[in-house]
Amino acid sequence: MSDNFDVVIIGGGPGGYVAAIRAAQLGLNVACVEMRGAPGGTCLNVGCMPSKALLHASELYEEAHQGMAQFGIKTGKVSIDIKELMASKDETVKGLTDGVAFLLKKNKVEYIEGRGAIPAKGSVKVDLNDGGERMLTAKNIIIATGSDVAQLPGIEIDEKQVVSSTGALSLAKTPKHLVVIGGGVIGLELGSVWKRLGAEVTVIEYMDRITPEMDGEVSKTFARILKKQGFKFKLKSKVTAVKKTKTAAIVTVEPAADGDAEEIKCDVVLVSVGRRPYTTGLGLEEAGVKLNDRGQVEIDDHFRTNVDGIYAIGDVVRGAMLAHKAEDEGVAVAEIIAGFAGHVNYDAIPGVIYTMPEVASVGKTEEQLKDAGTAYAVGKFPFTANSRAKANRQTDGFVKLLSCATSDKVLGAHIIGADAGNMIAELALAVEKGLTAEDIAYTSHAHPTETEAVREAAMATDGRAIHM
Repeated sequence: MSDNFDVVIIGGGPGGYVAAIRAAQLGLNVACVEMRGAPGGTCLNVGCMPSKALLHASELYEEAHQGMAQFGIKTGKVSIDIKELMASKDETVKGLTDGVAFLLKKNKVEYIEGRGAIPAKGSVKVDLNDGGERMLTAKNIIIATGSDVAQLPGIEIDEKQVVSSTGALSLAKTPKHLVVIGGGVIGLELGSVWKRLGAEVTVIEYMDRITPEMDGEVSKTFARILKKQGFKFKLKSKVTAVKKTKTAAIVTVEPAADGDAEEIKCDVVLVSVGRRPYTTGLGLEEAGVKLNDRGQVEIDDHFRTNVDGIYAIGDVVRGAMLAHKAEDEGVAVAEIIAGFAGHVNYDAIPGVIYTMPEVASVGKTEEQLKDAGTAYAVGKFPFTANSRAKANRQTDGFVKLLSCATSDKVLGAHIIGADAGNMIAELALAVEKGLTAEDIAYTSHAHPTETEAVREAAMATDGRAIHM
């Protein structure tokens, strides 16, 4: 067994394992080091995939409990077995991580279970999970260690009463009252799971609206829909303390701009205030790799750090902390190392919130275009006017398309609707390829589908929507 490689990747998440596979496809000798044991990183193990499994299951439960009756389907009393639900989720996760392990083996990537660190340029020391260590030499090293849960000062996460997203994926029972600290993607998705399963959910957000980086109009509509579903929001508020008792957690909340404090009693507190780059124990200081003031590894436009032969991708570098962004960077960096031209168009990376309805976006928001002084046109089309959405009784939301006022190129798109996560792909392609709103408007869309709303929104940028 050789310890010499063309590429050694530290981290087996979406960025790391995709980089490993692509580099191997290009003929390089590759090793992938992962301390978790099972590949897939946070995404497959305790992030994207287990949360989607629970979101889907909770949607089915809610539909059976109260949604099917409107179609004349009588289900009788519906119950939920949390233990079986979690077992199903775990089975999904194992199937996916086993699948990644198979792909690594198929592509002849050496997968090493252990904690990797960089003692010097060209070297990776691995503290093996089963004991001992292994010293690897590498012409190229890729740091793909992802991110970890961001914590609030003074609030201890015990994964029982006060949980991170990891603990919220494995609760033994439905809490009567769940308090979510943070009105971002993760908190709203997991809040949706437990709300559907019977919890009262209160979301505390420091800013004046939830999902503050989202297009403002979409954010307001999203909040209104979630309120209709039973969510409670405390905006412009901050949590200053969480006190645990034997039977409850007491959350102290104050106005963000100062004011009188109040206490909220709940069963479980979910701390969901973002994520931070994972650089602990990597030996970056010893290797001379620079970090920025946010703790991210500094890179140039080709993913190179300041140390020759060391690259970084994914959550550990600048940009959105998204699995598919890391995957795109993984492909690009592998191609660059192999001598090809790798590139990522960050304007064309979509983001999705997998609530019901889903929320998806790509490109610029209306606020960003205004701030940049860009002249633009807006096309909107509501799902209340879409025949398929009406037939499915899923009419919440709309498609919003932003195009350049002079060139007609699609600059941004935002969807809130039942299948937004799939519909955004067409618009991501439009941004990637520089297509115009007219290109979309003159493309036939199957009837009846929700995607017709995308076409109508494109037509609406020029005042030509047919069904509105």
